[in-house]
Amino acid sequence: MNVIGIHAGRQVSYDRRRSGDRRAEMPSPARHEPGRHEHGEPVKGDDETTLFASLVLPHLGDAYSLARWLTSNGADAEDVVQDACLRAFRAIGNFAGGNARAWLLAIVRHSAYAWLRKNRPAALVTVEDLEAVEAAHAAPGNPDAATPETELIAKNDAARLSAAILELPAPFRETLVLRDVQGLDYREISEVTGVPMGTVMSRLARARRRLVATLGKNE
Repeated sequence: MNVIGIHAGRQVSYDRRRSGDRRAEMPSPARHEPGRHEHGEPVKGDDETTLFASLVLPHLGDAYSLARWLTSNGADAEDVVQDACLRAFRAIGNFAGGNARAWLLAIVRHSAYAWLRKNRPAALVTVEDLEAVEAAHAAPGNPDAATPETELIAKNDAARLSAAILELPAPFRETLVLRDVQGLDYREISEVTGVPMGTVMSRLARARRRLVATLGKNE
């Protein structure tokens, strides 16, 4: 159950602003395994551009949204997405198929953390601390089960939720955003973040508890 519905206009329209009508101008990719010719050879040249248009451009809005939540700044998020797109284009020929959205968001996440390490290293101190104690916490059960806490989150307005989410440590924030804002399932979040699904569920439950506590303090 998704309990948050935050869709800032700038985030939702990012793919349209960045790509314009490029997607309409791109030819449709051939119907075979993404990242490979029908005979199994890696794609090259124009085929890479076509594949990029098919796999990456449709998800630029989600890419920008994740980058903005992680960097807390629109201009910085655009830098992160630009870097992620370059990385994605260089790797597009080796894309082995599967979930293109999760594949791109994993690249965006990697680019965002690289940017944070370079420009705001203090923001990542809590990441290491959280990873060190992750195994000490019990499994949360079903974090999507309706509770008074999730109902409280759902009732708050977007501005208050946004401010409270930005106060979460990065691992909790990204998990909450991927699940409750972007609607990824646990397996997809696991692919994006590179952690087991049990850890995803634990982080989601703990993120929601922290979020409720923050909202309660601000009332």
